[in-house]
Amino acid sequence: MQTGAEIRESFLAFFEARGHRRLPSSPLVPADDPTLLFTNAGMVQFKDVFTGRTRLPFPRAVTAQKCMRAGGKHNDLESVGRTPRHHTFFEMLGNFSFGDYFKEAAIPWAWELVTRDLGLPAERLKATVFREDDEAAEIWHRAVGLPSSRIERLDEADNFWAMGDTGPCGPCSELHFDRGPAFSGEDRWLEVWNLVFMQFDRSADGRMTPLPRPSIDTGMGLERVASVIQDVPSNYDTDLFVPVIEAVAALAGKPYDRGPAGFPFRVIADHARACTFLVADGVRPGNECRGYVLRRIARRAMRFGHALSVPGPLLAHLVPVVAATLGGAYPEVAAQGEAIAAILRTEEERFSLTLADGLARLERALAGGTMDGATAFRLYDTYGLPVDVMEDVAAERGLPFDRLGFEAALDQQRQRGRADRRRRQVRYAATELADLPATEFVGYRRLEGPARVLTVTADGDVILDRTPFYGEGGGQVGDTGSLNGVRVTDTRKTPRGVFLHRVEGPAPEPGRRVKAIVDASRRRAIARNHSATHLLHRALREVLGSEAHQAGSLVAPDRLRFDYTAPRAPSASDLAAVEALVNDHILAALPVTTVETGLDDARAMGAMALFGEKYGERVRVVRMGGWSLELCGGTHVGNTAEIGLFKLLSDAGIGSGVRRVDAVTGDGVLRYLQERDRLLDATAGALKTRPDQVAARAAEVIAELAGAERELTKLAAREQHATGQQLLERAEPLLDGARLVVGQVPAPDMDALRHMADELRQGLGSGAVLLGAAADGRVLLLCALTPDLPRYGLHAGKAVAAAAAVVGGGGGGRPDMAQAGGKDPSRLREALEAGTRALREQVQE
Repeated sequence: MQTGAEIRESFLAFFEARGHRRLPSSPLVPADDPTLLFTNAGMVQFKDVFTGRTRLPFPRAVTAQKCMRAGGKHNDLESVGRTPRHHTFFEMLGNFSFGDYFKEAAIPWAWELVTRDLGLPAERLKATVFREDDEAAEIWHRAVGLPSSRIERLDEADNFWAMGDTGPCGPCSELHFDRGPAFSGEDRWLEVWNLVFMQFDRSADGRMTPLPRPSIDTGMGLERVASVIQDVPSNYDTDLFVPVIEAVAALAGKPYDRGPAGFPFRVIADHARACTFLVADGVRPGNECRGYVLRRIARRAMRFGHALSVPGPLLAHLVPVVAATLGGAYPEVAAQGEAIAAILRTEEERFSLTLADGLARLERALAGGTMDGATAFRLYDTYGLPVDVMEDVAAERGLPFDRLGFEAALDQQRQRGRADRRRRQVRYAATELADLPATEFVGYRRLEGPARVLTVTADGDVILDRTPFYGEGGGQVGDTGSLNGVRVTDTRKTPRGVFLHRVEGPAPEPGRRVKAIVDASRRRAIARNHSATHLLHRALREVLGSEAHQAGSLVAPDRLRFDYTAPRAPSASDLAAVEALVNDHILAALPVTTVETGLDDARAMGAMALFGEKYGERVRVVRMGGWSLELCGGTHVGNTAEIGLFKLLSDAGIGSGVRRVDAVTGDGVLRYLQERDRLLDATAGALKTRPDQVAARAAEVIAELAGAERELTKLAAREQHATGQQLLERAEPLLDGARLVVGQVPAPDMDALRHMADELRQGLGSGAVLLGAAADGRVLLLCALTPDLPRYGLHAGKAVAAAAAVVGGGGGGRPDMAQAGGKDPSRLREALEAGTRALREQVQE
């Protein structure tokens, strides 16, 4: 019986031996594709190849692709753990032909692989084809030898694939495995492989034009085929899941049940895999877009961990298990294991503080006898309570749950999210640029040169055949400058490498020769800041440990911003050490060199790659002496000494396990110091001292203020004592020798009011005190009784409640002490009168 790892390797090796280029999985975050939230199929990284926008130097490829289906159109989240085969994260094995071989090779190879290398019995396999695809049916029958009785023709809904409403499409053929009479219905015949034959181009009017170079795109779910080969009823029973489920059982101290009782175990195992891989590919828990999906998945797992009474962090403990199970195929997970666990641990610790609160709020919401959709969505969106949890709790109470209202609120949020994504996208008309070649970038070598205008877009962006202008990317802002004297205010780059120059003024006409000149001073400032980010990255890892990884950046001419993962907040001494390390390597005048090489060679050199970034076959490696080695396409200084100086301005947390550094270099440090000098001089002037004496003089002023505050406190205490004595002198009889003191007094807060009431009770011996104060536009009320009065039936809370009602407030307390607040100081006298009446009415009762 083959393990999951062996099945994956068998598939990859089979096609590699048949001329396919074995490629690594692309990240779960699609590169430059705003139409997808996550990579959800093996063909995603080849989308531009299939549409003809990009050509690869090889005609065949094979991959094991990381996929995510949680959020957006493809969302299996709510089905996870309930069915044997729904997952958020899964692996898709696929072989691809880009205009090379077609059905005549794809079908026999598929048969050979599953029957010979994977060992599935031929007599238990059948194929489905599109109803009109006689060619595929003939190959299955004649070339493979599959009986006609086991070749089923299906309609377009089942056996026709399209990338969209228009564009490449074609029939598909599926292989199904008979799991035997122990299963029934769809569970018996299980689809194990889908072969897509892209042979048509569908136009907007529905016409199908044969493609000049038909292609192949196949997909085999690893977890699914592993369940067949390992002869287990569920994907969760394969060796790809069992170690994680066993770890969950160990943490919970409960045995796993394959039936309904095991539902929480399966959810947690699935979600642990998803969270581990999402974080490894650069996604961080947050409240928007992909971060929101990660947070929801993580919190859903935590909710089930809570249900299983798992103590402490759950997902963080499962990361090493996931890494041990899948890290061999995906080294980014093994390499970042500690950092991933730290990020998830932080998220778990934060959510644990809100989980109990969210469940309590759910209980209060259900106390009304129903759960409306708006309330459910607020609990889901704000407190992270999964909708299925709310439904389950409502069902336990026998109460209705407004699922339609919840879905309506959720859809409104999705529409807002889509609108936000559209606003963030680079605006350009795809039809205008579809036939344009990638722009030749010459800006590494020179900052000016001749170019020819290819076209001007409807938005007024100028496209050249070559350019020295750097297009925004990798965190670095785009260049500015001029084209024949016309100012260029920004430069951007499309996913296909076409540079768009935004101009201010009349754009040069297509076909015209222009002189492109980059603003050299601005470019040098950007280069200083970009090179500094590389030194900063290395320094953070030296001081905080290898779990510190870049999570984003902004490189501008006036500043740099660097986001990084961190299991804890750095101390002041940590930050001082980081700043010192960066400046040490600036002053060391390290040479900065670049080299272009293959991605595998770059990794072999030890170059740091940013997980979540998409790299091509050729990459650019930036080396700074023997200190820093990173993959980077940005512009840099020639020597670290050109950076000048580096100054950290701030460090703050911006998300779960992610922090942000702001810093300046070169001229920015000079401007920072000049501004600090100006502030120091202004402060010295205000304190009437010299700049070098500011700290000492400030300490003196603080001490003087503290002394003055102490004197004021003493004066206030004396005033309150005097006021108390006056009130005691005006005390009125209440009952049996007990007296009543009522008055409006000066008190800044409730503590002062309580202190005065205690003094008055001591002075009375037996009696009641009712006090009121106006402080900062609000009313403070307090009623206190000596210990002997409550036995007569008097209650301080009733008196203070009557007084508070007059000033628009409320409150309460014990029989001998109660307090309240109010909003209308102008009616304080009336409030005290109402409280007095309430006390006397209690005496009469």
